[in-house]
Amino acid sequence: MLGLILAFPEKQWDDCTVPVNDEPVLRLTEKRLLMSKRIDKILAVVREDKLKTYSLHVLNPVPVSARSKTEALLKAFPDEPFFLVEGSMPLVMPFLVDYLIGLYHRNEPEAVIPIWRDGTAEVTHAIYEPGPLKSAIEAALAEGYRGLGKVVEFLDYEPVSIEELSRRNPKVTLSFLRIRSRMNAEFAEKVLSEAQF
Repeated sequence: MLGLILAFPEKQWDDCTVPVNDEPVLRLTEKRLLMSKRIDKILAVVREDKLKTYSLHVLNPVPVSARSKTEALLKAFPDEPFFLVEGSMPLVMPFLVDYLIGLYHRNEPEAVIPIWRDGTAEVTHAIYEPGPLKSAIEAALAEGYRGLGKVVEFLDYEPVSIEELSRRNPKVTLSFLRIRSRMNAEFAEKVLSEAQF
């Protein structure tokens, strides 16, 4: 399956070049995704004006000019099912990616999306069919929503309980860490140095 990294900073803390263990978080995210047995190709959606910087860190950058992550995703839309992850998630767990892809292949829903107990969907850590997702994004934009989080309202997706999975393997929750500060980066460094991933 295709892995699609959304490395499209909208806010100051969305910097995908923050170092973790002396490597940019974007590169670590790509490396972790490549460890999955079911991901065979990775593309990284990046800002056109940051292409030179990001091309140093990822294998296949796709430059786009857009105002938001949602618009960037629409402009770089793949024509095959894909696993979407943000470029600031260096602890993405390959076993979780493989598990979600397995669910997708078994049930073939429009999407497989991890959900927290409070109902919050991890939309940038999920698998999508391109056609339904594109329609959902367009519908969300037409309703005036700008963020990707609202696309779940327009999709028929299979929810996966994060808490239920984390009871079986506590490392699951690490997969959703986003690097937004130096403190996050230090925590990721500690996890990577102490654990065998």
